[in-house]
Amino acid sequence: MPHILESQSALATWLAGQRAPAFRAQQIQRWLFQSRAAAFAEMSDLPQSLRESAAAEFDIWTTTTAAHQKSKDGTEKLLLRLSDGKAVECVLLRDAARRTICISSQVGCAMGCVFCASGLDGVDRNLTTGEIIEQMLVLQRLLPEDERLSHIVVMGMGEPLANLDNLLPALDVATSKDGLGISARRITISTVGLPPGIHQLAELNTRFQLAVSLHAPNDELRNELVPVNKKIGIQAILAAADHYFDVSSRRLTFEYVLLDQINDQIVHAQQLVRLLQHRNALLNVIPYNQVAGLPYKRPSQNSIMRFRDILEAGNINVQFRQLKGNEIDAACGQLRRKSVEIQQIGD
Repeated sequence: MPHILESQSALATWLAGQRAPAFRAQQIQRWLFQSRAAAFAEMSDLPQSLRESAAAEFDIWTTTTAAHQKSKDGTEKLLLRLSDGKAVECVLLRDAARRTICISSQVGCAMGCVFCASGLDGVDRNLTTGEIIEQMLVLQRLLPEDERLSHIVVMGMGEPLANLDNLLPALDVATSKDGLGISARRITISTVGLPPGIHQLAELNTRFQLAVSLHAPNDELRNELVPVNKKIGIQAILAAADHYFDVSSRRLTFEYVLLDQINDQIVHAQQLVRLLQHRNALLNVIPYNQVAGLPYKRPSQNSIMRFRDILEAGNINVQFRQLKGNEIDAACGQLRRKSVEIQQIGD
């Protein structure tokens, strides 16, 4: 059956065929996104016949929860099994009053970052608009009724800018008053740095926050850590990011995963200062979450502090990400890989 989250226009067309008033589409939207209805039968202000017809025509849920992990700090991580048997991860993070969700945009990833679990097996496919939206709804249902989602980060599995055709309609629903009603400034798209996609966001004037996963302060090292950089280069990425800032006025964020003895040296911090000191940007440094089977390690606390001191002395606006959910396969892609390994053992 068609997925009701896949296309608002498909729902509107079907309702017209049922000779139902156009406002029924908004009612259904509000039931799904605001009242958190799990089934059409719960939509009490719709005629009984329409509820039954909709249930026979559309699926609301196309995923099942294959794994659900909870951390002591309130972080919850889900492995969602898709209708074709593939799986993606999504996360709910609790931080004071914030309720942030981290969602995926692809099954796997093609960018090849050598330290990342998400891309170890490459990319299988793009997620559909409905599958992206469904992650939002599944995570929202983990909250009590008196809490609502406040922020979205598209920072899970996959490269969001490689799937903008499906992602942007999903984010339109997230920002809609009949959807989740989340302001665009509270939605962050994280990218490895694909200039055409960044320019597309600028041209569309999307107003989302942009986070660029830098991970190295020079092309030689970034080519090793982020192989797709060989075809792009840091300067092209920075130029595209600067253009996005000029158009959107949204402060840029640069992500930097800190790897022991690889990109955490004094010279790397000094090069970062030179790259970023004249930009209105936040540098988000993420000490590495170790991934089983990969050789990379989290730097020592002394190395982390030394790196931080150099950045702060260079007047870089920097924050070091608090480690959350570290006892529940926190690094993106770990839970999916563990599931695949268990399946292979059982086959």
